[in-house]
Amino acid sequence: MTEKGHWTAKDVPDMMGKTAIVTGANSGIGYETARVLAARGAQVTLACRNLEKGQAAQGQITREHPQAQVELTHLDLANLASVRRFAGDFSARHDPLDLLVNNAGVMAIPERWTTDDGFEMQFGTNHLGHFALTGLLMDAIKRAPGARVVTVSSSAHARGRIDFDDLNAEKSYSRLAAYSQSKLANLLFTYELQRRFESAGVEAIAAAAHPGWTATNLQAHILFFRVLNPLVAQKIDMGALPTLRAATAPDVQGGDYYGPGGFMGMRGAPVKVQSHERSHDQAVAGRLWQVSEEMTDTHYL
Repeated sequence: MTEKGHWTAKDVPDMMGKTAIVTGANSGIGYETARVLAARGAQVTLACRNLEKGQAAQGQITREHPQAQVELTHLDLANLASVRRFAGDFSARHDPLDLLVNNAGVMAIPERWTTDDGFEMQFGTNHLGHFALTGLLMDAIKRAPGARVVTVSSSAHARGRIDFDDLNAEKSYSRLAAYSQSKLANLLFTYELQRRFESAGVEAIAAAAHPGWTATNLQAHILFFRVLNPLVAQKIDMGALPTLRAATAPDVQGGDYYGPGGFMGMRGAPVKVQSHERSHDQAVAGRLWQVSEEMTDTHYL
């Protein structure tokens, strides 16, 4: 901790000997998360859809930290075949997996787009892609003592509803409603995953984080953010701290949720925070889990 008692990147412990995957690691919070983990000695896989941007990120990390162990692998969370290829390739080369950071995402797409498998893009990428990825990597996760799965949500989850009658927004599409649903799904998934870890006797932790109001390219589709980001948003190195704390701090417990501790959870050092009561609805979580298994043909725990 700093002198003021605030958790910073300097508090990330030695990660030597740990293996980590960060999805969406080519930019923004994912890049900063991967950079810090690699600087602390972790062997980090940058799981990126855009390999050109991924190569630039890999190069920047290794220039700053010549001893860093950083590899780049293609992963398109909007394509379940890509998710399966990634998981198979990773599992063939690495075992166990100490840390999975489900970070990648899309936000507020103006029109209803679908993934290659026909899912609404935000629900399909932000939730279903990560649900499948986690399941396909579960054997490697279970073999790592004290493994962690950290999923990045958003304060927008509090406005979310899981619409089981229209999960893919085929009847009606609202870009913000679809985004909020996907971020609520991230938390329902995290808490249900922790319950299933405990029920199965798996010594792993499922935790979540949100970055507050952080300036990232996720917000490119929304004029409101583009105008106010320079005035209000915190920088990416601060926005990544809740994820890093959830991923590495020794006092993290299963089901913990971290976010900025400042005004309205928008800015500040990372602290443990509370999520909306809807994210703790176990009946909804169980149903979402079952539906997600069926939609992705992924079954685990």
